[in-house]
Order: sequence, then C-alpha cells, then structure tokens
Amino acid sequence: MWKIWWPNWWKGRRHRVEAMKLPRLPQLPKLPPLPFVPTERTAWIAAIAAPVALVVAAIAPALWFAAPLAVLTLLGLVLLDALLAGPVDEWLVIAPTDTEVGEPTGMGMTAQFGRAGNPREVDGALEFDPRLGEQGRTTMRLSPTEAANQWRGKVEVTPNRRGTAPVTQGWLRWTGPLGLGARQQSRALDQAVRIWPDLSAVRSRELQTFLRDAQFGLIARRIRGEGTQFEALSEFEPGMDRRRIDWKASARHTRLYARENESERNNQIVFAFDCGQAMCEPVDGLPRIDRAVSAALTAAYVALKSGDRAALFGFAQRPEVMTPFITDARSFHRLQSAAAGLDYHSTEPNFTLALATLTAKLKRRSLIVLFSDFTDLTAAELMVESIGRLVDRHLVLFVTIADSELEEFTSAEPGDLAVLARSVTADALARQRALVLQRLRRLGVDVIEAPWDQIGTRLIDRYFEIKRSEAIG
Repeated sequence: MWKIWWPNWWKGRRHRVEAMKLPRLPQLPKLPPLPFVPTERTAWIAAIAAPVALVVAAIAPALWFAAPLAVLTLLGLVLLDALLAGPVDEWLVIAPTDTEVGEPTGMGMTAQFGRAGNPREVDGALEFDPRLGEQGRTTMRLSPTEAANQWRGKVEVTPNRRGTAPVTQGWLRWTGPLGLGARQQSRALDQAVRIWPDLSAVRSRELQTFLRDAQFGLIARRIRGEGTQFEALSEFEPGMDRRRIDWKASARHTRLYARENESERNNQIVFAFDCGQAMCEPVDGLPRIDRAVSAALTAAYVALKSGDRAALFGFAQRPEVMTPFITDARSFHRLQSAAAGLDYHSTEPNFTLALATLTAKLKRRSLIVLFSDFTDLTAAELMVESIGRLVDRHLVLFVTIADSELEEFTSAEPGDLAVLARSVTADALARQRALVLQRLRRLGVDVIEAPWDQIGTRLIDRYFEIKRSEAIG
C-alpha cells in the first residue's frame, strides 16, 4: 500500500510546491553613485548634534523648529562644500600590463582638476581580479604634484596567482575645503594585468655571473674532459679518473695516456608539473606550483645555456600543457608563456594517464624532472606505481617542497593535550612522507626534498652532477 501512496504523495507535494513559487521579480538596474555625498566629518557632527537637539526639545518645546533648521543648514553646507571642491577634468588609472607572481606591483591614479577646483583630500579605489590582490580591491590617497591642480597616488599590490587579472572598476572621491561634502565618480575600466611566473632568480646577478664564468658558459666551444664523444688524448696526471686511461695508446707510447671526451650536449630535459590539489596549497603565501615553476624555469634557463633541450609538461586529471623541445636560450619566452598557462586545480591528479602520455611522446631517453606532492598514502601509491614505469626508459628526478608546517608541529613543545595530539599526527604524516620518498629512491628515482627557497639551487646542482656523470645519454 505504501508503494502506491508514496509516489502519489510526492507528486502532489511537488505540485503544491510549484504552485507556491512566486514569480521572479525583474532585476533592478544598478544606480549610479551620487555625485554629492556627506563626509565622515559630517556624520560625526550629526551624531554629536542629535543628543543636543533632544535636550533642547525637552527643555524648550517651542524651539522645535531649531532641529530641522540645523539639519537644513548642515545639508546646505555639505552641498556648498561639494560645489567648492570643483569638477575633475580628467582622471586616469595607471596599471602595468605585465608583472610576476609574488612580486610587489605598483598601481596608481592621476586626477586633473579645473582652475575652479579646490579639493582638500582626494581618494581613489580600484576593483580587480582577486589573483592580483587578496581582497580584490585597494584604496589609495592622492597627493598634489608640482603641476597645477594635479593629484597623484600610488599603491602596491602583490599578485598571488598566475594568469590574466582584469581591472574592472575605478572610483575617485574628493572633498571640499570644509571637509563636509565630497564629490565622487566611478568608471568601468577595460584594463588587464598579465601575471607571469617569478623569474627573479633568472635575472639575479649571481646566476648570470655563474653562467658567464662556468665551463657551460655563454660562449659555444668544445669542452674536453667529460662526455662520451672522443676528443683527444692527454698524458695521465695524478687526480684523473683511472677509468679514463687508454691502455692501448699507453702501451704504444710507454706512458700512461687518458682519453678526453667532448662534453655531452643536446640532452632532452622535461619539466613535468603536477597541477593537482596538493600542489595548489600555499607555502609562505604562494601556491606550491608557483614555487615549483620558478625553480623549473631557472633550471631550464641554465640547461638551455648549457646546450641541452628543455620542454614543459603540465597535468592534473588529464594532460594540459606539452611544449616542444626548446633548443636556444633566445626562445626561453616560449617556456615562460607555457608555464604561465598552467592552471590551478582542486582535484587529484591522474598520474597513470599523464605519465603514460608523456612516455608516448618521448622518442629517446630523457631526464624527467617531476614536481609533485602528496598528502595521503593512497594517492602516493598510484604516483609511485606510475613513476616506476618511467625509470626503465628515462632518468627521473622527483622534486618536492619540504613541508615546514609538519616540522613546526613536530618540534612544538607539548604544552597541552591538543598540541600533543597535533604533534603526534604531524610526526605520523612525516614518517609516511619519508617512507614514500624512500620507496622512490629504491626504484632508482633521484629525490630532492628542500624548502621552497632552496629547490632552485639544489635542482641546478643536481642537473650538473647528472650531466657530468653522462647518465642521460
């Protein structure tokens, strides 16, 4: 019986609910801002005068007209003050077209008032995409310049994510000489700021000096002593690797001679990025993926200067970005543009599909630098299994950012039960993390785990070690 009653009751309830639905009201258009508004000083004056008006009305009811008269007088002063502020002839919003994530970026506003203008204070406000700033808006105070009736202001914002951030709206507000009334204008803006990966490490003087003075420098020359291609014979000296001794040549000359090979070049290096949920978690104010992109681009620039080829590969649930191999440092901007297109995802990555796709695209042995992170053992199992298939054909370097929060929780003094429980949990997570990294090492994967500000230098050092050991080719 209930099987018959339940569908009929549900259908009737649905019809009753639909009948009770009110018609949707038309959306009202947004009203433009008022051209004249009272200031904060006016509000304080009104707040102080209100109790006085009540006292006067209680003592002398015949003077009831004093309160409305005072209100009208105050409103008249507000209107007069706003008129004395004068109109604005022109105001402009100054925003850069390009910036880098994590780097302070200046934005400004310039206002030109007419000869009749006499503003006391000028304020500006901007609304933009939240990736350009945490709140999605900022305010600034404009100051007079040396030019007549010209005011200018500047504020710094710090982009927290890559991409294109549109600047959508701007407001300008200026008060009169009495500080009671103000004028304001708003304007829809059609500006956008492109936020690129952070390349401050590439531009650093230390790296440029290193590239200029190192053996893999800016000058294209044949470098002896390393690599696999034979270059020349030289007399063996103490300190040389004994495996380089050419015994046949030494027997002919009755002296020990060593082989000198040309440095290994034209290696393929792929920088692969996990764009999943774990890599989008912030570390010191920026997502882990942005820290990884900056380190990878620095290492890619060094690799291009060293004569090798570099490519970028990004994936989440499916492969997203795969660039061709870049062979010249003058084409480095292509890697930068591809890295700027790596998106942020709140889902777990599909390592099986992504690494299988990458393996199918690589036709020769390459160095694969994989930037990733993990939060649980289940996701780590799939990651380890997928990476294990790469080791047979390629050289894999796994790079992960050390979790500073786990270290802080683990080293915290157990002052109460909550802190103790948090420390025990953090210690268990740290042990699981170390176990996964140890499994990768047993598979033959080289692992780099370091704080975010050290992974760039550690990666470059490890790249040169691999290059000198001739492990790629």
